Amino acid sequence: MWDYSEKVREHFFNPRNSGPLDNANGIGDFGSIKCGDALRLMLRVNPETEVIDDARFQTFGCGSAIASSSALTEIIKGKTLNEALQVSNQDIADYLDGLPPEKMHCSVMGREALQAAVANYRGESWKDDHEEGELVCKCFAIDTVMIEDTVRANRLRTIEEVANYTKAGGGCSACHEQIEDILLAVNGRLYAREAKPTEAPAATSRAPGKPKLTNYQRIRRIEETVEAIRPLLQRDHGDVALIEIDGRNIYVELSGACQGCAMQAATLGGVQQKLSDALGELVQVLPVAALLRA
Repeated sequence: MWDYSEKVREHFFNPRNSGPLDNANGIGDFGSIKCGDALRLMLRVNPETEVIDDARFQTFGCGSAIASSSALTEIIKGKTLNEALQVSNQDIADYLDGLPPEKMHCSVMGREALQAAVANYRGESWKDDHEEGELVCKCFAIDTVMIEDTVRANRLRTIEEVANYTKAGGGCSACHEQIEDILLAVNGRLYAREAKPTEAPAATSRAPGKPKLTNYQRIRRIEETVEAIRPLLQRDHGDVALIEIDGRNIYVELSGACQGCAMQAATLGGVQQKLSDALGELVQVLPVAALLRA
């Protein structure tokens, strides 16, 4: 059962600004009932000042989706459109005193609907921005642009986090390799921007301030990290073994309860995050089957 804050419960059981909005002049739709979540955000904007005089929503989704939509309308009322566009999905989550990690996509849905509503008011075609991106997750119709924007805004590091924030990768897992590539590309650019101007760009996506390890030190660090993870999996009758290291690709074998588990992708993502943190660089953790296919 998800650990909901009292504020989430309050906005779920007593949502603010729910229902149609008469004379709305900015309407944004996001999501799909087929995918399990859909949101329509309606704005009444003062054309002289561009202040949002009223905001209402209609949503099809879980309690977090309703609470996030309710919170969003409360946050943006009284703001100008430009001020409202500065509201992030994290602002929505913070307003609710936090959301379970698995429900962060509800706050992202609100941010996307807000962008769509503002574009609609201004006579712009908001959807065109996302149509430029390649469709990555066919299960939930999530494209490259949305994943990149969400990874960048929230500094996501693993497939599990991407699934929590966007749903991408939370279905059949066929898109996991593409999501890994996006994570590596975006996080590499983030590290580059954070580096000091006088520093030369690193040959790998190593975090600033981390000294480069020798090959021996790197292998030992990987082995030690995997060994430290094993007891956590063994408690649930699973296990992980290091099989091969090929540059930034680290191949492991899951066994016991972890083998074939529905949460296998999440487990690999957790191992990957631990290794990335321990090494100070971005790596890919792949199942041994991927090595055999190579």
